[in-house]
Order: sequence, then structure tokens, then C-alpha cells
Amino acid sequence: MSSSMSEPARLTLDEVHALAMEIFDAHGLSRDQATAVADTVAAAERDDCKSHGLFRVPGYMASVKSGKVTPDAVPAVRDLAPGVARVDAGNGFAPLALKVGREPLVAKARAQGIAVLALVNGYHFAALWPETEALAERGLVAFACTGYIPCVAPAGGIRPLYGTNPIAFAWPRGEGRPPMVFDQATAACARGEIMIHERDGKPIPEGWAIDPDGNPTTDPAAGLAGAQLPFGGYKGAALALMVELLAGALIGDLFSYEAGERDNGDGGPSKGGEFVLAIDPARCAGGGESADGRAAWLAHAESLFGKILEQDGARLPSDRRYAARRRTPIEGIAIPRSLHDTLMELRAG
Repeated sequence: MSSSMSEPARLTLDEVHALAMEIFDAHGLSRDQATAVADTVAAAERDDCKSHGLFRVPGYMASVKSGKVTPDAVPAVRDLAPGVARVDAGNGFAPLALKVGREPLVAKARAQGIAVLALVNGYHFAALWPETEALAERGLVAFACTGYIPCVAPAGGIRPLYGTNPIAFAWPRGEGRPPMVFDQATAACARGEIMIHERDGKPIPEGWAIDPDGNPTTDPAAGLAGAQLPFGGYKGAALALMVELLAGALIGDLFSYEAGERDNGDGGPSKGGEFVLAIDPARCAGGGESADGRAAWLAHAESLFGKILEQDGARLPSDRRYAARRRTPIEGIAIPRSLHDTLMELRAG
């Protein structure tokens, strides 16, 4: 690591994971909780998703220090129906609950062709692509969504109501290729992106947010104080509404505005649910579970991907992440010196 205070701190991916574990251990997380969250943080840094990597660790710890989150929570799975499982996070962080619920979801999707995992009573602070990618690596098509706290105005409004309400989708691929995955906020950007712009003293692009009076702004502080905007106007707002219903009312958890009302403002994750859907394509494509049937639906999808890549400049969603995934084990990652200093303080307890 460089000793210069003006230069970023550099870490290997192993150091990223070890540092996260040391911080979590110092603040009383159980080994299972700590490992699940550290895995998620390290995966984000590996894939150059800075807004969900080490940047999130101070927030995780704020929620433990404030007593909001149960650091040694043990998730519990309930079988609600042949195609529905429910995992109660036990007031803990979502990554461990997702890990505990994955195998029951996979088993149900294999047996029924389609299955839902309802994650409730947890705190979500991470990207969604890790859980959808993990399902696609098992040969399943996956969709996930979750709410947050009010930060996005509905179409035509100026007051925060929806969360950034991300959605993620993953499609399995053959011949050793990683899944095709997209993970995007229904807002014009993830909230963490605005927070990083504020930290770095950079303006945000037009169309990301409005100030408290409803005026367009490129000032990240004004955007955080005002409201973020849905992408594509009413189209993004409609998808945000869909997420509220799927990850809130449908599974018996909180809407974003309800999560905001209950949040203690410690800067950490808010309480809320996550809706995860898994589909076995072997049951849908008509070819059955035979090798020939699997090859047929995989090849059909690959023909579409090939058409996309025929166009100069086009790429598949997640290609940039996978490029970073190949690069960072060799080059390591860089974080701002100020963040590194904060993490060192947290490691000390």
C-alpha cells in the first residue's frame, strides 16, 4: 500500500475480504453473518462495483453500533407451498439469509419448474446480481427485486416515495460462459452513485435528481436532500411501483416509505424484503431435461446474444463486470485514502 496520503490505497482481493472480516469480527458479527457479508463486499470490489463494495462497510457497522441489526442473527426457512419458500433473516443482514434460502429455492424450482423465495425481516445493502448470478450458475433463470427507503419521486411528483428499487435478471449460458446478468436501479442511478459523487466532489449528471424544491440539479448534496428520479420517467416509475408490490405487499414486508418511517437514520441499510424468482428452463422450453433439450434452448438464446454482438460497440449486460473480474485478481483494487482510514478505525473496534 502507498504511504502517500494523496494517493489511493491499494489492496489485493484477499486483503479486501480479510479486512472486511476483521472489521465485522471486531463489531460482534457472528462468523456466518460476517462471512456472508464479506463475501458480498469482496465480490463487488472484484467486479469493480464500487458503490456496493468496501464503501458500504461503514454503513453496515453503523447499523450494528446503533443496535438496529442483530449481529448474530440466524435465518430460518419455512416451506409455504410447493413453489414458495420464506426465509426470515431474523433481523440480520440479507446476504446470509439469501445463502440459507438458496438451496430450498433451487430444489423447489427443479421440482415445480418455477419457485419463489420471499426474504423478510432483513437488512439489504448490496447489489442483487450475486444472488441471481448464483442461481443462473445452477442452470436457472432468475429474477430478484427489493425496495429501500424513500428517495425516488413518482412520475410527476417531487417528494421521495419509492426506493431506488433495483431489479436483477440472470440467464444461464453453456460452454463455460458466465451467465448473462443485469442489475439496475429503477431510479436513474443507484443512491450509492450519488453518494460517491458527493464524497469525491463531483457533479452528478442531469436527470439523476431534483433539489428539495423540485428543480433539476447536478449538485449531489442537493440531489440527496431532494429526490432521485426514476429512469425513463413514468416507465421507470411503473417498474418501481411493481417492485414495491412484489417485495412489499406480496411477501408481507415493508413498502419503502414504511421502511423509512421505521429507520433510525444511522446511515446503514434499511429493513425490507426481497422477492426472488427462479425458473427451470428445461420445464418451459419444451425439450425436457435431456441434453438435447438443454442444448436447444441454450443455443436459441445464444443466437440472440450473437446478433447483439454483431453490432460494433454493442455488448451484453455484465460483460464489463466480467472483464473487471478477470482484471482485479491481477491488478488488485484501489480505494480512496479517506475510506481506507475509516476502515482502519473500524478495524480497531
